[in-house]
Amino acid sequence: MELQFLGTSAGTPTKSRNVSGLAVKKAQSKLWVLVDCGEATQHRVLHTALSLHHLQAICITHVHGDHCYGLPGLLASASLQGRTATLMIIGPRELQEWLRLTLQLTQVSLSYALDYIDVATLTEPVPLQEMSVSAFPLSHRVPCFGYQFTEAELPCRLNKEKLLAEGIPSGPIWGQLQRGETVILSDGRRLDSAQYLLANRPARKVVVAGDNDNPALLHEAVRSAQVLVHEATYTQDIADKIGVAQELADSVSQQSKVDPQHSSAKLIAEFAHAVALPNLILTHFSPRYSGGAKGRSMNELGQEALSYYSGTLFLARDLARYYLDTAGVLRKIPMDNTKSYRL
Repeated sequence: MELQFLGTSAGTPTKSRNVSGLAVKKAQSKLWVLVDCGEATQHRVLHTALSLHHLQAICITHVHGDHCYGLPGLLASASLQGRTATLMIIGPRELQEWLRLTLQLTQVSLSYALDYIDVATLTEPVPLQEMSVSAFPLSHRVPCFGYQFTEAELPCRLNKEKLLAEGIPSGPIWGQLQRGETVILSDGRRLDSAQYLLANRPARKVVVAGDNDNPALLHEAVRSAQVLVHEATYTQDIADKIGVAQELADSVSQQSKVDPQHSSAKLIAEFAHAVALPNLILTHFSPRYSGGAKGRSMNELGQEALSYYSGTLFLARDLARYYLDTAGVLRKIPMDNTKSYRL
């Protein structure tokens, strides 16, 4: 499976980082899924091999602008490019009405249909070509969700032991079952190939979280996942200062609960270490870490995460691509004119 980041900044873009967007696909495939679509996501797509014609679905984590303001423009561009295939959108219910009104008031008529799914109603994985997608709730100021992508169409092998135990010797029948066919034996027995095929390996799973201040909510989602993509908006010292400021503001306005916000590098690294997650990619970084004379350094986020996590860690950059191989090893794909912090 392959991931390509189209935006890695939180809230507002910087000179080197756009706001949230991530492409998920199987390697060597033209089909892809977009997770979040911040403003100017379609501009980032122009710098990739991705095509809006082969976009299977768009998964929006929540309705904050840095995660969805690019959606109307991207949909309109796909129409202008001649797309005709129905496009699935999975996201919060409120997003559907906002999108409908935006397209209506700007007089955009799409050349294709939209199949909208309210993410809060999902109880089963949604099947796509080459993968399926599941959703789970997170903790943020507004309803927010994460998505788990599980690869489909795994190569299978015959359960030869079961076939021999049932008195079915090797021969043409085995070949038919290997091809996924149903076989009727001379004695009337019906052999369903699904009962005699075994996956060569476990399906690869990638979890992409939206904004979230409680990583423990991901515990079940990452149980068998090889990769977690999660925001690390702040270092812990900044997160603590923001939390104190929020508490003071709430006390003045007589609110009794601090609004959910974001994770720090420490918070998500501690969680990833506790669940023995093999690969972690951090993203959604506050613009204050853009460097410069007065800016904080990205290395602060990286070093904080490394203090609590011992697996494979990446700090994503825009247009960086990552490949998860069949053994569960994550590596960066070299690309011209892109960089990624590998720690």
